[in-house]
Amino acid sequence: MLDIDAVAFDLDGTLYPNYRFYMRLLPFIVREHKLLRAMGQARDVMRSASKEGRFYELQARLMAEILRENEDVVQARTEKLIYRGWEPLFRNVRLFRGVRETLAELKASGLKLGLLSDFPPDIKLRHLGLSEGWDAVLCSELSGRLKPDPLPFLDLARALGTEPSRVLYVGNSVAYDIDGAKAAGMKSALVSYFGKKNCGADLVFSDYLQLRSFVLT
Repeated sequence: MLDIDAVAFDLDGTLYPNYRFYMRLLPFIVREHKLLRAMGQARDVMRSASKEGRFYELQARLMAEILRENEDVVQARTEKLIYRGWEPLFRNVRLFRGVRETLAELKASGLKLGLLSDFPPDIKLRHLGLSEGWDAVLCSELSGRLKPDPLPFLDLARALGTEPSRVLYVGNSVAYDIDGAKAAGMKSALVSYFGKKNCGADLVFSDYLQLRSFVLT
């Protein structure tokens, strides 16, 4: 068994395939592409520059500058259309095969379970039927930093009550999940159906049975 105390996961694209959500999101993308693009650009700036300030206010200010609109209006639209508007789309989204069994077996083995997402995860988890069993569920936005900044990963380790080196973090992005976990001193595993060599992860897998075997045997 891998010498760790906890296994933690990213959510989007890690516990379920992104394309299943994007198919449901397509009408929104067509209708609100300017707002969505502005949010992505604002978050890129926040990642690259590690800007100080209250996260949601800073994000809204950057988006307003990009859109040339009122900051309060942009913040209200973002909350209504993206943060709250996307959540119902997660109803009946199918998980990757083996996710539920893997979480149950990891928990039964005595390992703690954590989750760290760049977007608020709680309502998503409820719609996905994954609300129970976690020892820590965090949103990186509440730390004031987005992945791959190590701060939210370090917050996760503290919430799990263990050292970062004793956490295996599982994600689907090398740039955000693997690099961020490594920067925080965690072990890492990449879920990928295309295989990525030399990505720095301790494990690259395409089936959750492989992850279970890696951790538990």
